[in-house]
Amino acid sequence: MDFNNILMLAPLAGYTDLPFRSVVKQFGADITVSEMISSHALVYSNEKTLKMVEKSPDEKPYAVQISGSKIEIIKQAVEKLNLVDGIDIIDFNCGCPAPKVANHGNGSGLLKNLPLLVKLLNTIKETSNKPYSSVKVRLGFDQKIPLEIAHALKDANIDYVVVHGRTRTDGYKKDKIDYESIAKIKSILSIPVIANGEITDYQVAQKVLNETDANGLMIGRAAISSPWIFWQIKNKTNEIPPIVKKELVLKHFDAMVKFYGDRGVIMFRKNLHAYAKGHSEATQYRDQVNRITDKNIMRQGIQDFFSTNALIKQDFPQLVTLNKKSS
Repeated sequence: MDFNNILMLAPLAGYTDLPFRSVVKQFGADITVSEMISSHALVYSNEKTLKMVEKSPDEKPYAVQISGSKIEIIKQAVEKLNLVDGIDIIDFNCGCPAPKVANHGNGSGLLKNLPLLVKLLNTIKETSNKPYSSVKVRLGFDQKIPLEIAHALKDANIDYVVVHGRTRTDGYKKDKIDYESIAKIKSILSIPVIANGEITDYQVAQKVLNETDANGLMIGRAAISSPWIFWQIKNKTNEIPPIVKKELVLKHFDAMVKFYGDRGVIMFRKNLHAYAKGHSEATQYRDQVNRITDKNIMRQGIQDFFSTNALIKQDFPQLVTLNKKSS
């Protein structure tokens, strides 16, 4: 696989499920990644967990991201994934900042134990029957250690690395983003490096590629309200592609109901909050959808709102609030 100029959808807990990944795939995302999946949950075959592994037919290449810190459990989790067709990449999470994950030595907590991280990555490669394996890291736990991370990863048998340009302590603070440290990691590693963090439009994407010399980009939060960002980057524009937004939202909603049943109506509320961002009367609409449970009423409301409310031509605040399990 050629990882140059590649665009990836980041795994975001509660957002990047199969229906949403199907949407961004239409707009040119090269690689889609599952939500982060606990290796323990995989081993014990939690029904909800197994559903998270499912993919749509157009998701290729498709990556499943797992987390954990126990070598034997990771091995068993990969053996479970070996039985699932259609997975091209097993990605390992070493970036999740959530306390209940990181404080137990998982996610970004592994950045405090780089030898163990390398062992886990080599265990995945040795056990997996999938073509590729990768890791997503931050710049460190409570301090930046990009050089140490890069030199450790030289001993790991992986095909590429995604680097989120902040430490675990930085969380998602915009002013903490550090592309220079991503460039340092890139300068040391011979494998492809994918840059991640605060990539919000085409201009920023070009800036990040220039500053980091990264092989590609991973985009998360910006894609939730603007899934066409992948199309914009590839077409070097900030114009919205020639689509009717109402039809896109309806298609996403129908896919949610098909995948989750009636529960998909309630789950789609957060997506509607993001889609309504920047529209007039968005606040009233968000209040309205928070009370709707009937799929027919929700669908009619989507048709009405996105037919009659124009986009506001001004800056507006980020509405997407990440689940704390997001990497």
